[in-house]
Amino acid sequence: MKQLLVIGIGAGNPDYITLQAVKALNRVDVFFLMDKGESKHQLIDLRHEICERYITEQTYRFVEAPSPARERGEVDYRASVEALNLAKQLTFERLINEHMADGECAGFLVWGDPALYDSTIRILQAILASGRCEFEFTVIPGITSVQALCAQHKVPLNRIGQSIEITTGRRLAAGQVSEADSLVVMLDAQDAYHQVADPQTEIYWGAYLGTPDELLISGKLGDVAPEIERVRKAAREANGWIMDTYLLRKP
Repeated sequence: MKQLLVIGIGAGNPDYITLQAVKALNRVDVFFLMDKGESKHQLIDLRHEICERYITEQTYRFVEAPSPARERGEVDYRASVEALNLAKQLTFERLINEHMADGECAGFLVWGDPALYDSTIRILQAILASGRCEFEFTVIPGITSVQALCAQHKVPLNRIGQSIEITTGRRLAAGQVSEADSLVVMLDAQDAYHQVADPQTEIYWGAYLGTPDELLISGKLGDVAPEIERVRKAAREANGWIMDTYLLRKP
């Protein structure tokens, strides 16, 4: 039986790798890497660095495939995501069928944690349900950008007895402001923090967390929102991409 390991590699710092992940890395015969283009090639480079640093007991190989892109613009968001995941499913099926022998172990190196805003688990479950591939898979948790954000800002994620919610920039931009005491926002392409009415709201913002390019800004939203927008725009233009996360906390 083919074995697949979905390994969370943390939010950008190779030191975020857990002991469980190190053990998993040393079981893998072939790593499947999804290439998202030249601007994001450092994400591939980090995966190579992690393998070089931590694998000591195994001979391994890499197989790269172009990562399908989601349709942008004025399209139905859910439908575009479903189409993207279907394209990824077909790519994963091809990789498993063509580049794995029976009894081999393959690894997917997932940024952050495989259970938080990542579709690898859903895609593998869909492949198994289709019956076109046979394999068993295991999920190895990783350190998320949420954990890294709080650690770098030296703040707890929650206040005593208060609620936490994790949402997306898309939902916040649509006016779906939460009643949670602490609101974590991920995948924000629209500077959606501007939708928060109370300028006294505290924001803890971070981009490229755990990497040499890490950026951190915190303060009252009314004071630092223009700075975040400026820094965020400049970073995206300089790097060609940005991954940022922020925590909003009621005053």
